[in-house]
Amino acid sequence: MVSTTPRPPSSAVKPRSIKPLIWILVLCLAPVVFALLAYYVPALGLRPDGTKNYGQLIQPQRPIPAADSLGLTTLDGQPFDLASLKGKWLLMTADQAACPESCVEKLFILRNSHAAQGKNVERVARVWFITDDAEVPQVVQDAYIGTVMLRADPEKLASYLTANTVTQPGTSPAQTLAQPMWVIDPLGNLMLEFPPDDGTAPEERGPKVRKDLSKLIYHSRIG
Repeated sequence: MVSTTPRPPSSAVKPRSIKPLIWILVLCLAPVVFALLAYYVPALGLRPDGTKNYGQLIQPQRPIPAADSLGLTTLDGQPFDLASLKGKWLLMTADQAACPESCVEKLFILRNSHAAQGKNVERVARVWFITDDAEVPQVVQDAYIGTVMLRADPEKLASYLTANTVTQPGTSPAQTLAQPMWVIDPLGNLMLEFPPDDGTAPEERGPKVRKDLSKLIYHSRIG
C-alpha cells in the first residue's frame, strides 16, 4: 500500500562559489604581473634603482703605455716604469707640485680610501703624477708618505689618462689632469675615472671613492 503522507520538499543544493579560487589565482599571479610591469613599463616607477658607481668605467680599457711613451721620473730624476706596479690596484691623481687645496683634497681622499681597505691594503698603491718641475713642499711629502710621487709630461700623460674626460675648449693638458682621479687594475688596464671636482666636500666625495674601490677589490680575484 502506497503511503499518501506528503514528504517535505528537499532543499535545493547551492552551487559552490569559485571566488576563493579566483583570489588564489590573483595572489599567485600578482608578483609576476608586478615584475613584468616594472621591467617593461619603467615610466610607472616600479623598477628599483640599480646600484650606481661613483666612478665611470672606461671603455675600452687602456693598457699602461711603454715606459718611454710616458717618460715618468721619480722626484730624484730616475726613470720610472708604471708597469712595475702591475699586480696592484692603482689609485691615481695628477696636479702641480705646489699642490693647492684641491690637490691636497685628492691626495687625502686617495690616502684614506687606501687605508680603509683593511686586510686588502697591500693590494692597493696610490700614485701622484706631478705635472711640472717645481719643488714639492716637504710638508706635502711628509703628509703623504707611501704615495708614489712621479713627475710627468702633462701632454704625454693626458693622452693616456684623459681620452674619456670631457674638457672645456682651451683647457691645457695640465688643467685637464688636475680634475679627475683614476684607477688602474692589477692587470695594468686603465679602467675607472672618478668625476672632476664639482665642489662636493671631500667628506662626501671620499666615501664614494672608498665604496667603489672596496667593491672592485671585493669582487676581484686579481691583485
